[in-house]
Amino acid sequence: MSSTDAEVMQRPATPAGPMIRTLMGIAMLSGFLVVLTYQLTKPLIEENQRKAIEAAVFQVIPGAVSRRDFVINEQGLVAVTPEQSVDGIPLYAGYDAEGHLVGVAAKASAQGYADMIHLLYGYDPACQCIRGLKVLKLAETPGLGDKILSDTAFIANFEQLDARLSADGRDLANDIVTVKHGTKQNPWQIDAISGATISSKAVGKALNLSAKQLIPQLSPQLGKLVGE
Repeated sequence: MSSTDAEVMQRPATPAGPMIRTLMGIAMLSGFLVVLTYQLTKPLIEENQRKAIEAAVFQVIPGAVSRRDFVINEQGLVAVTPEQSVDGIPLYAGYDAEGHLVGVAAKASAQGYADMIHLLYGYDPACQCIRGLKVLKLAETPGLGDKILSDTAFIANFEQLDARLSADGRDLANDIVTVKHGTKQNPWQIDAISGATISSKAVGKALNLSAKQLIPQLSPQLGKLVGE
């Protein structure tokens, strides 16, 4: 046996217990810091989201100068405050300077190319149409998918996008769909952006899913909003 082998055999083994305890301590500390950071930043994030939605409401409801928050659930239309958390579909009613209802804003979302695209849109009961759109959050490819933020022709789709109800009031008369750029023929179609088809289709899908769920429930409750 060489002297080197003898030294290796005589070297004391490193105890496993202290190493495991150290790793567990680091993991617990890391978990605690993550939770603490979340708890500390959650109110700030929620406040920033509230402000973003508040500003967006007046962008997607033309003529609105004030708003009230509601939720539609099994109990019907329920007035809420921004701080309340109530189950149901949240919506934001917009009123003009005389207090007349001019539209309702609601959130919508769908999977885009890179991640979920989150929107706020305005629905005008008078024309039964969507008259405004604001992207709240997206992570699409710069210069391509993010054109939905600024492309004027695409934004023009939402000046009066048809969202009429069917005769029985249970569904949309026509699904809101995104079509290939330059092929739009009907008022419920969205003309896609060339080179950003996936993002364009995500917007159409989000609006269609949200409108099909919200508008049939909202229509019978409009009298309550007008009377507020």
